[in-house]
Amino acid sequence: MSTAVVVGAGPNGLAAAVTLAQHGVAVTVLEAADEIGGGTRSSEAIMPGLLHDHCSAIHPMAVGSPFLSGLDPARYGLEWRWPQVDCAHPLDDGSAGVLYRSVEQTAAGLGRDGGRWRALFAGPVARFDALNDGIMGPLLRLPHHPLALARFGAPTVLPASALARWFHTPQARALFIGVAAHAFRPLHYPMTSAIGLGILTAGHRHGWAVAAGGSQAIADAMVAALTELDGVIETGVPVESAAQLPPADVTLFDLAPEAVARILGDRLPRRVARAYRRFRRGPGAFKVDFAVEGGVPWTNADARLAGTVHLAGTAGELAATERDVHARRMPERPFVLVGQQYLADPQRSVGDIHPVWSYAHVPHGYTGDATAAIIAQIERFAPGFRDRVVGQTVRTTTDLAAHNANFVGGDIMTGAKDLRQLTFGPRVTLSPYDTGIPGTYICSAATPPGPGAHGMCGANAARLALRHLQLAR
Repeated sequence: MSTAVVVGAGPNGLAAAVTLAQHGVAVTVLEAADEIGGGTRSSEAIMPGLLHDHCSAIHPMAVGSPFLSGLDPARYGLEWRWPQVDCAHPLDDGSAGVLYRSVEQTAAGLGRDGGRWRALFAGPVARFDALNDGIMGPLLRLPHHPLALARFGAPTVLPASALARWFHTPQARALFIGVAAHAFRPLHYPMTSAIGLGILTAGHRHGWAVAAGGSQAIADAMVAALTELDGVIETGVPVESAAQLPPADVTLFDLAPEAVARILGDRLPRRVARAYRRFRRGPGAFKVDFAVEGGVPWTNADARLAGTVHLAGTAGELAATERDVHARRMPERPFVLVGQQYLADPQRSVGDIHPVWSYAHVPHGYTGDATAAIIAQIERFAPGFRDRVVGQTVRTTTDLAAHNANFVGGDIMTGAKDLRQLTFGPRVTLSPYDTGIPGTYICSAATPPGPGAHGMCGANAARLALRHLQLAR
């Protein structure tokens, strides 16, 4: 029987382990933390029964993930729940750009931009299942549906700020650019439309779902599947050097490239080691979870129903904010993302006290306290919010990195998603999971298709390992 070691029990490491085990490989997963899940952990951070997601919270890319869909997640206790409104981007006049799962419903709410929203998304959403294989793998390969993927991919090369100007209304512009800003990049850079278009298309196909009982349920489902396949998980086992790795036919790392270079040392080919050590990092996140009595008193009614709320003002204001963050200047009004997962999953609340998840985009390694700025941004669109807060907990960029070693400097994207790293991953190669050592692979969110709880970085790397073992084509 072939053997494998997977280092890291985040969603990609677990997906890699399950994929290998499904093909008869004996798998051992080594996790440095005392609990599994990486960015998909959840806990009662403020008061008993009030459930908060640690990082990954809303999952438009995970619901239709080829790996998770093939796993039959409901069999392992993973249930998806949807809010009435996927996302709202309120403006200072009380209006908002409002995103629904339905393209038609979204377009209907965007006035004279409805036709343009429909033109941009209706076709790709209808073809999404055919496109998904190409979207969820390395960009530089021959896709199964090249013409459909080419039509989808054409607008992705544009800067998000340029594509946003195609819309006439401030609501449509803000709605689009707010999703594009998930890339943590200056929005006038080429290809910053790519992540926004990917998230919006996947969301229109599958919705911006949350996992019932917290994002931890995603990791727990993978663990259940792996256990059923006789896989082994060992927690509290940090790996600092190659000498600590047990013998195995293949080894996969759900770690940042810098960590892989540190562990493998001189075993790595020089060109690979150099690329991993020079891996570019992106801005950080500063996270605050709130316990809010009665929920957030948004001025805009649709925001009160939205699982996700983007706080940044107009498209122009958001673009300026992201430029500041990239230049390592802390903006007075940062881009704040608010999660109201309890609207779709009420079991997360305790009576009329609700968990509200938030984080702000901040400069990489930011050492200040962004709590007041986050509260001020929420108050800007929800006057009286401050008076409803009955508890809060903060995770700085340093805290995020301590909690998950892949999040260096608070970089929850595991690397800057600039043109080169978005296209190639941690080094320029047609095989982004290959470390240059036969049978050794990297499968973290530093590799395509990037961040999220979809598990596809791990599943893609595992398929490469299976070909090395001659267990798959």
